[in-house]
Amino acid sequence: MATGILIVDDDPQIRDVLRIALGQAGFAVAEAADGRTALAMVARAAPDLVVLDIGLPEMDGFEACRRLRRISQVPVLFLSAQDGEIDRVVGLELGADDYVTKPFSPRELVARIRAILKRAQPEAVAALRRGCLEVDPGQHLCRVTGVPVAVTAREMAVLARLMARPDQVLSRPQLVDAVYGVNTHVSDRTLDSHLRNLRAKLAAAGCADAIETVHGVGVRMGPCNEAPCRAG
Repeated sequence: MATGILIVDDDPQIRDVLRIALGQAGFAVAEAADGRTALAMVARAAPDLVVLDIGLPEMDGFEACRRLRRISQVPVLFLSAQDGEIDRVVGLELGADDYVTKPFSPRELVARIRAILKRAQPEAVAALRRGCLEVDPGQHLCRVTGVPVAVTAREMAVLARLMARPDQVLSRPQLVDAVYGVNTHVSDRTLDSHLRNLRAKLAAAGCADAIETVHGVGVRMGPCNEAPCRAG
């Protein structure tokens, strides 16, 4: 069965360009012109990836992504007419996997989609454990004391790379290469957004010391101690 991509954009010309490019690349394409329709389609059909425009009418892409993350961890690639770093960071912090500005190259966008989907695919990688934290990249599972923690494909890639050598300090360029591929330009703020999201999710699950910053060098895994129970 072909991989399903949902295009969410209120501009029919953009949808036409994407439908043709993705169709030629072998993807099955569905379309929505607004956020509410897109959310209903995700709940009903469970696409493999969502291409989501930020500048949607009524419900913008940011709000659509917030609501989407309540029901699904499907990979999201944001489209935007704005090239500002703030929008990029906000999008990633909401749980998007990538961000492309308009006008864009259809070939580049297809390549980015393939890269996201590749990282989201199960791999023959053994489960990794450190303290109360367990990560199984092959099944895209992250658990703290046995309780699942929802993470995006990019967040899983960051976490799996750190967990593979938990005592090694990795520089930001090393992490970018591991997560995005070699020779890919990604700003420090983009990577910091993924790290901030991971820290917040793991802390909320009871593991506040999962990722340590070694100032001036990079990051590494912390001890991953379980948070003590609070007295009632």
